[in-house]
Amino acid sequence: MGGLLILLSLISAAFCYVAFAGWLPADRERYRDYRAAEPCPASARLQVASECLSTWPFTVVKTVVKNGGRGSAFEATLKDEDSWRGVVPFGDPGPLLEQLKPGDRVTATLWRHVIVVLSKDGVRQNSANAPRDELQMNAAVGTLAALLAAQAFAFGAARLVGPRGYEPFTWKPYGRRLLFISIGVSFGVGFPAVWTGIPWWTVPAVAVPVVVFTAALMHRHLRPGAAGGA
Repeated sequence: MGGLLILLSLISAAFCYVAFAGWLPADRERYRDYRAAEPCPASARLQVASECLSTWPFTVVKTVVKNGGRGSAFEATLKDEDSWRGVVPFGDPGPLLEQLKPGDRVTATLWRHVIVVLSKDGVRQNSANAPRDELQMNAAVGTLAALLAAQAFAFGAARLVGPRGYEPFTWKPYGRRLLFISIGVSFGVGFPAVWTGIPWWTVPAVAVPVVVFTAALMHRHLRPGAAGGA
């Protein structure tokens, strides 16, 4: 079990590296490119140039607006005058998607060969494909991976060093509590960071010390011989 936890910690550490060194910079660069994109020249419209913004007319075939937690679905099926037909996903129903009906004519904005914006009569809505400046959530996922890596390594090392006396490094209650705290703090900082627009680096800067401090307090309370330990 100790070796398995060490392996799990290495996998989590690798995911953390990918999140901060690959995923986050790539999303930041993609958003910057999107914000800098300009409308395509008329000569490039037929080629759907990837680095500029082209607009195309489509007809709505059907829409799906389903609110239901994990079962939520927001999408519009479109077709053009030729034979193309496709589904455009959205993150929420408004302000445009919930108003659309089959047969409506809409204008789609394409960037890098995907529909990023749908509009009708001046009402616009970003699709789920549109780049967003939400690096705080990338940081939240990477921070959680780092915290899980540290927890798995500590628990695994405790089992390897003291296979008969590794308390309180057990799943119940220390491991379970620490896991839920790591998840809650990472996203509890990440979501408000997105909503308020504070820099992404504040997520690990706040979440890591909070979890480490909480882990130290729980360890002091739960370690063998501690007064009131469980």
